[in-house]
Amino acid sequence: MAMSQAAKRDVGVSKDALLKSYRKRLKDDVKSMADNLTEIVKLCRVDEENQVTRSTQAEEDALEMQVRASNMVRAGESLMKLVSDLKQYLILNDFPSVNEAIAQNSKEFKKIQASCDRKLTEMRDEMATHLFELEEEYYSSSYK
Repeated sequence: MAMSQAAKRDVGVSKDALLKSYRKRLKDDVKSMADNLTEIVKLCRVDEENQVTRSTQAEEDALEMQVRASNMVRAGESLMKLVSDLKQYLILNDFPSVNEAIAQNSKEFKKIQASCDRKLTEMRDEMATHLFELEEEYYSSSYK
């Protein structure tokens, strides 16, 4: 009994730690994307005269934009991985909803089965009636 309580507590703690980790990853990646976008927008400013030539400054700005765009792509990929991890976590650890879905499907299929059985029974009875009428007609016919 004490062992199961400790196991439940450990599962709860690891679940909380995992969810905190997911939250931190989410915040970090969104912040990275926002910061990099802000910096890219800042690079689009009109330059005043300085010691660096315009072409050198343009090359430097282009390189910085590429680096920041790459950082945004990395953060986006990390967010997609996070979504995948969350889906996997939900699928693997959401037993009550899985059980509920299975029970719901089972009830639905039993209703369908009962309906099919009822229709098949009606068809059998109808066919038996028609067959009886046809046999009666055949045996009472003068053309046999």
